[in-house]
Amino acid sequence: MNDDQKPKPKFWPVLFITAFVLGGVLWVLWMTRLIRQTRENRTEQFFVPMATNPPVNGTVKPAPAATNAPAGQTNSFLGSTNCMVWIAGGTFWMGADDGRSDELPLHQVTVDGFWMDKTEISNEQFEKFVDATGYVTIAERKPDAKDFPGADPQLLVPGSLVFTPPPEAVPLNDASIWWRYVPGANWRHPDGPDSSLAGRANYPVVQVAWEDAAAYARWAGKRLPTEAEWEFAARGGLDRQKYDWGNEQKPNGQWRANIWQGEFPIQNTSEDGFKGLAPVGSFAPNDYGLYDMAGNVWEWCADWYRPDYYAHSPAKNPTGPDDSYDPDEPGAKKRVQRGGSYLCSDVYCSGYRPGARMKCTPDTGLSNAGFRCVLSR
Repeated sequence: MNDDQKPKPKFWPVLFITAFVLGGVLWVLWMTRLIRQTRENRTEQFFVPMATNPPVNGTVKPAPAATNAPAGQTNSFLGSTNCMVWIAGGTFWMGADDGRSDELPLHQVTVDGFWMDKTEISNEQFEKFVDATGYVTIAERKPDAKDFPGADPQLLVPGSLVFTPPPEAVPLNDASIWWRYVPGANWRHPDGPDSSLAGRANYPVVQVAWEDAAAYARWAGKRLPTEAEWEFAARGGLDRQKYDWGNEQKPNGQWRANIWQGEFPIQNTSEDGFKGLAPVGSFAPNDYGLYDMAGNVWEWCADWYRPDYYAHSPAKNPTGPDDSYDPDEPGAKKRVQRGGSYLCSDVYCSGYRPGARMKCTPDTGLSNAGFRCVLSR
């Protein structure tokens, strides 16, 4: 047998085929692991057990406490979006044609997609921020005499506004009757120095001014929502409905939000299960999976407030006016608040409607005001 007839070595073809098969097996294993991780992450990010509306004398089963770690990339594989919901964005009718004058005109707005916290920021979450940064809220700082000309220096002490129901029925045209400045009131002592957060880790943080909320959002790698983003999210895809859940206030006879029942401001009958604040996630979410977009606490938005802004706001991604004006207090610049609180009722304040607006000076904390954050993609 000559050299041309000798069998050729098969080493290299066999090695190539073996490497190809092994590479294919490794690729399949890697893809399987990636798919499993993706499913697990999605489950973590989007699953919160649906809370039921608790009976008056029943027990409350709140949603699990949320945690907001500092954000990295805006990516569904990362923990920065844990306990957030992706809102795909779209076009909706903003405002109301049957509300107050600053809710007019009803107009169409388009917003891009964004992530939003499922619940209001809790005391536990805010405490992590304070522990990590040493941040001191406005209510914990001594007021500057220059900001309060003519004020008694003895009254310039750290504190905040606390809801204090009067002993008897009063006219509803002067909110100062049921609000009072309480020295020592702050987020750790929401009702005054004798109150605490014991047993309230999963309650919404209150007594935080707009500046405090914005500071938390920056630390978390997030931001406060624009007014348009907030309303789009609150409506949950429902078109021009009166409430976040539809047009009926009590579907099937059940309250769907923590608001006031009874004679405001002297008697809250607590038909919804709560006389004051409720833990976050105590009521069923809207169709976007967001909790407490109606009632419980007012929520700070990024926008400055003007009652006439809707008449000329942009049709896409409006971010609010460049300045603020409130005809009720012309000298005070204010930011927008949304969602209503446990103090809202049909008699005095129906702020739990998705189109309702409220405003407050950015350095003011209240015992019925908190916030939640958003994150752009």
